[in-house]
Amino acid sequence: MDWKVIKTKAEYNKALKRTMAIFQAEPGTSESDELELLLVLIKDYEDKHIVLPEVDPIDAIKLKMEERGLKAKDLEPLIGSKGHVSSILSGRRELTLKMAQKLKDYFQLPADIFMHTA
Repeated sequence: MDWKVIKTKAEYNKALKRTMAIFQAEPGTSESDELELLLVLIKDYEDKHIVLPEVDPIDAIKLKMEERGLKAKDLEPLIGSKGHVSSILSGRRELTLKMAQKLKDYFQLPADIFMHTA
């Protein structure tokens, strides 16, 4: 198939469907070349048309805590005293850059989650 710049949702869906069909293509094959092209075209379309919602860093931290079965006291080595942890999780106090770095590394979160608060 001759692919071109994706401009519509229908073309995007068609490209996604084809990408999934050839996702395991062997390197060096024509399907592998087609897959590489489709991935570029899909990324271009997504960058132009799909806006991801901003993630609140505190919500992300709370979700990761829940996933791991952690309590607020488990964050004390990363954030500081029990009062600091409580203030951060309740939104009464802003994350510092140092706290954001520690939490990013500990929870393996993307740094951009913390950009608007750190």
